[in-house]
Amino acid sequence: MGSMLQVRDLTKRFGGFTAVDRIGFDLDEGEILGLIGPNGSGKSTTFNLIAGALTPSGGSIVLDGREIGGKSPTEVCHMGIARTYQIPRPFRKLTVLENVAVAAYYGANSLISRSEAWRRAEEALALTRLPNDPGVRVDGLGAAGLKKLELARALATQPRLLLADESLGGLDEQEMDQAADMLSDIRREKGITIIWVEHIMGVLMRVVDRCVVLDHGEVIASGLPHDVAHDPKVVEVYLGSDAETIQTQVAGRRAGSPTGPEAAVC
Repeated sequence: MGSMLQVRDLTKRFGGFTAVDRIGFDLDEGEILGLIGPNGSGKSTTFNLIAGALTPSGGSIVLDGREIGGKSPTEVCHMGIARTYQIPRPFRKLTVLENVAVAAYYGANSLISRSEAWRRAEEALALTRLPNDPGVRVDGLGAAGLKKLELARALATQPRLLLADESLGGLDEQEMDQAADMLSDIRREKGITIIWVEHIMGVLMRVVDRCVVLDHGEVIASGLPHDVAHDPKVVEVYLGSDAETIQTQVAGRRAGSPTGPEAAVC
């Protein structure tokens, strides 16, 4: 299907601190790419650069042949990139359906009608398995429901590329598996390309096609989950004592067998 996103020598400095240091990767259309690494490795900064929340200090971000580095979040959204956030911040005074309809209306790349915004909201809620009853309030959602709402709001903008930022935080093991399956279903049903930042490695490795590993703002490894899980540098700086568990889970995925407990956290 070909590459849709090319990141080249992407750099972000905050004063004398370099948070992202000349990183580069390609993203193929229809792929799920895992962006992983320890805290402070530059994952969220990279997301913010792609999504337009930050302006690069150097390098380029090219979507479908067009440079998007430095464009505003609204422009990036209208070009087909949506993102979720680690901490959901819904409009508490609006219903679940209204929250998603607002995202559909303002995230559209052209003016749409109120009825079309409602239709897109209902479709996004169906994809995330949330009720589309107009009376359902945000306050009635638990942690898993709020994560789903965050995802539904992003999907309502009808993106081609979804940036999923730690979609599993605060969920129990069953909810994590359901969220991972949901991302796979979204890719399969809607053809949406996904970059997924996550610390729950056992679940992520079950879903992603490839991984890019960051440490101190630099790419230290990239490749298939099996290769990344066995990379000595990744084991040293990130997987640590969980390496053997993660490697077993990845081997189970390759063999098509159940991977057992999925909630190894790195």
